[in-house]
Amino acid sequence: MKRTLVRYRNTAFGRFVFRNQKYAPILFFMGGFIFDTLTLGRIDRVYDTVVLCSHMTLLSITLYLYNTVDDDKWEGTFIERYSEYFPLAIQFFFGSLSSAFVIYFFRSVSMSKTMFFFILLVLLLFANEFLKKKISNKYLQFSVYFFISFTFFAFIIPTLIKEMNTFIFIISGLISLGCTLALITFIYSSSPGTRAEISLKKLIGLILSIYITINVFYYFNLIPPVPLAMDTGLVAHDVRNINNEYIVTYEKNPWYIFWRKHDTNFHHQAGERVYVFTSVFAPTDLKKAIFHRWKWYNPETRKWEITDDIDFEVAGGRDRGFRGYTYKNNLKKGQWKVEVITEEELILGIVDFEIKNTAEPNKEGMAKKSF
Repeated sequence: MKRTLVRYRNTAFGRFVFRNQKYAPILFFMGGFIFDTLTLGRIDRVYDTVVLCSHMTLLSITLYLYNTVDDDKWEGTFIERYSEYFPLAIQFFFGSLSSAFVIYFFRSVSMSKTMFFFILLVLLLFANEFLKKKISNKYLQFSVYFFISFTFFAFIIPTLIKEMNTFIFIISGLISLGCTLALITFIYSSSPGTRAEISLKKLIGLILSIYITINVFYYFNLIPPVPLAMDTGLVAHDVRNINNEYIVTYEKNPWYIFWRKHDTNFHHQAGERVYVFTSVFAPTDLKKAIFHRWKWYNPETRKWEITDDIDFEVAGGRDRGFRGYTYKNNLKKGQWKVEVITEEELILGIVDFEIKNTAEPNKEGMAKKSF
């Protein structure tokens, strides 16, 4: 294998890569993201599950090797010869896993407060490009590892057991915490260099603080109820179910507002129904009750008032998500929003709009789409 590496470095391509090795982190970052974007689709597919589990396993093994290779434990082996590539491998797995979770979270159209956790994942994804310079910092290594591990188990366990609730989330977090602490303890006991470099109590304290922070986020509904995700959310003038296809009529946005399909200004005639249509992705065989919580903003009290909670059950397995809608009559004018929530009141997404009363039907900017 060493001869192969020497021959590779002597080729034109090998010399080019060696001369431009400072760009390797960016290439690894882009390669992992593009690979996941092109290949990952559904969290419950066998392929996706195998890829994520393989990345998580290889990341754990690489972290162990990287943190023990300087202790002469692997002297004279191929592990020592190729140890210079371990930081890139760690970075690749960090980038691949975080990009995979970004892809799954991006299925949601919500701009709600759960976007905070999504933005955190995106920042982690792009910060990974600069992680190589800091990868030797063991506190940083295991902090990022635990965060990714927590997210991994929060996705994979509900997908495998076909059930999700607060108890499952707690169990997922405890499994992640146990695996991370076991890996840290194993490396600490196996590596004199690691024992000299870090304080085990400080590292465990840091991991526990991250664990508590994530659970606080969950308590305040700042984490989306993965692996559920809202694919579509529309306020509409009409919804019809024809031959198992939902035909939705709604006011579309101008072309330059590309991040949302419907116009937030709803031109409402007296006596007209107001529909909210949503499609929610769920893994195969996972069933979950979902609520549409209708809220109206009272300008006098400056508070959101709940007017209705209307429930329906989500059955997983459909690529385009489980479709459903609710409607109301005689809505007051002003600001409205419909929160798409689970039984535990975790927010999947929010459909917001403003009712503007009009005497004539709005014929401009109308769209009709099949779901």
